[in-house]
Amino acid sequence: MYRNTYLEVNLGNIKYNVKELINRYKDYKYFFGVVKADCYGHNGISVIKTIIDAGCNYLAVATLDEALIIRKQIKDIPILCLGIVDIKYISLCIENNITITISNLEYLNKINIYSDKLKVHIKINTGMNRLGVNNKTEFNNIYSLIKKKNYILEGIYTHIYNASNEEDTSMQFKQFENITNDIDLKEIPIVHITASEATEFYPKKPYANGCRLGISMYGLIDYKDIQFKSTFSLYSEVIQINEVTNGTVGYNGAYKVNGKEKIAVVPIGYADGIIRKNTGRNVYINNKEFKIVGNICMDMLFIKVDDSVKVGDKVAIIKDIDHIKEIANYLDTITYEVICSISKRVPRIYIT
Repeated sequence: MYRNTYLEVNLGNIKYNVKELINRYKDYKYFFGVVKADCYGHNGISVIKTIIDAGCNYLAVATLDEALIIRKQIKDIPILCLGIVDIKYISLCIENNITITISNLEYLNKINIYSDKLKVHIKINTGMNRLGVNNKTEFNNIYSLIKKKNYILEGIYTHIYNASNEEDTSMQFKQFENITNDIDLKEIPIVHITASEATEFYPKKPYANGCRLGISMYGLIDYKDIQFKSTFSLYSEVIQINEVTNGTVGYNGAYKVNGKEKIAVVPIGYADGIIRKNTGRNVYINNKEFKIVGNICMDMLFIKVDDSVKVGDKVAIIKDIDHIKEIANYLDTITYEVICSISKRVPRIYIT
C-alpha cells in the first residue's frame, strides 16, 4: 500500500453481525454465507473464515472460479455454486467437492458423468425469471433423472425477488410448493428459500431448514432490534491543496470557482470504483462533511475544503453503514453496488 488509499474491513464486526443473525434464526439448521463477488467487495479468505467461525456452515458463490479459490485454502466447508457451471468443468466440481445448481432439464441432460459424488441443488424459478425450473413437469423429470444418474440431490431452493412486497412473495412461496408438491420436501436434506431480506420479513416455512445470509452479514439492511456494526470503510488522504481564484477544477472545467476556494486533491478515482456520478456527494475529513467537486478522474478526485483541512489528512470516502446508504441513495442505486464496485486495486486492510 503506497498511496494511503485503502479499504478497511472490520472482521470483528462481521463476526458480531453473523452471530446476531444466527442467534435470531436458530430454528434453521443450515446457514449459507453468501460470499460471492469477493464477499460483496470485502475480499479475502480471512473474511470467509470469520463468517464460518461465526456459525455459517455452508458457503454460496456465483461462479466456479470463486468456489475453487476458496477450496484451495478451506477444504472442509461445503460450497454451492449459485450460477451455472459449464458442462466441461463438472469433473472439477466432483474433485473439489463443489455443489452445482441444476436449473433446467436441458442442462442436466448434457451432463454425461455418472457419479455418486456429484452433489446438486435444484433451483426453482418462482417468478424472477432468471434461473430455475419453470414447471412441475420439468421438475419431476429432473428429479427422476438425478436419481437415475445416481447424483446426490442435496438441496432444493428458489430466490425471492421482491421481499418487500408481501403479495409477490406469497405468490413465490405458493409457486415453489406447487412445483415441488409431488415429492416430500422433508426427504430433501436442505431446502433453502430465503435470503437476507425475506428471512427477516417472513416466518420460516415448515419444509425449509436453510437460509442464505448475504448483505445482512455486512449490516446493510434494516432489521428491527438488531443494531448492525459497520464492516466496510474506504479511506484516502489529501495529497495537495490548491487555492483557486475564479478558475476551474478538473477535466472539462466542470467545476467553476467564483471567488476564492480551497480544493483538496485525493488519490482515488473511478478506476478504484468511485464513479463520476459521485461528484457532489459528501466525504468526511476530521469528522466534518465536505463535497466532491469537478469531474472525478481515473486516479484522483477533488474536494472543496476549508482552512481546517491539511495535506496528509485522512479522507473517509466511505465512512460507515449510514454513509453507504446515503451514497446509494445519492447514486440512485443499492448498497450492494456501492460496496461491490470498489476495485481490487484498492488494498484491503483487516482489523479485528
